[in-house]
This record gives sequence, C-alpha cells and structure tokens, in this order.
Amino acid sequence: MEAAQLRALFNKPYGAPGPSEAQWRQLYAEDVRFSDPTQERDGISAYIKAQEGLLKRCDDTYLTPGAIAIEANSAFVEWEMGLKIKGIEFVYPGTSRLLFNSEGKICDHRDYFDFVGPTFGPVPVLGGFVRWLYKRFVG
Repeated sequence: MEAAQLRALFNKPYGAPGPSEAQWRQLYAEDVRFSDPTQERDGISAYIKAQEGLLKRCDDTYLTPGAIAIEANSAFVEWEMGLKIKGIEFVYPGTSRLLFNSEGKICDHRDYFDFVGPTFGPVPVLGGFVRWLYKRFVG
C-alpha cells in the first residue's frame, strides 16, 4: 500500500459520497479486525456495515488526511473527521494504525481519538461540564 492510496482512502469532503463496498473490499482483507474507542468489528462485512451506519446517522461527514508514515507491513495516518448531526458539528482529530497482510490488504485497523471531548464539548450545558472535568484532570 502506498501513501497516495491511503491519502485517497482517508479523504471524504462534506457532500461527497463515502467509499463503495467494492472500494472497501479492494483495500481491506476479508478477515479485517477494526477497533476504535466506541466499537470493535471482525470481518469486512461488519466493517462496511459500521462505516455505512456512521454515514447514515449523520447529516454529513468529512475526513481529511494529514501525515502518513509507512514502514514494512504497517502504516499510521493522521486525520481529522467532522460529523454534522442535527445542526451541530463534531470534529475529531485522530490517528489510524493499519497493518497489512501478505497480499497488501489492510488486515487490522485501529483508530485512536478522543471521543468524549469532541462529542460532548459542543453540547450546551454538558459541554461546560466536560471542559471543567478535563481541566480538573489535565490542568
């Protein structure tokens, strides 16, 4: 897998459609393992269902890639994801760690990002509490 392929995979502007099932299957192994702070999925069908579910729950989404590092059978991709839900925009900066099988397909995909701060920070009243709580633990 090359950086250009990963940059294309991690690029979806607002208003643009997400990858098709055929595009996912071209890059991901049949037995792919996916995990992030909210879920774990095994197999390409479960992965595709999770991605399509996210797109359906949101009014719109974007994903933009940042730095990409590839070495041997692994890659790291920095990214920023935006979700518009009921008039509120949630922005998540994160990183994906990808492992490739012998065929060069992604067999393990793990996303790292802060789910709590960006999810609850923009919500009136609750956002103030979350920011206060973060300051108590970090500041």
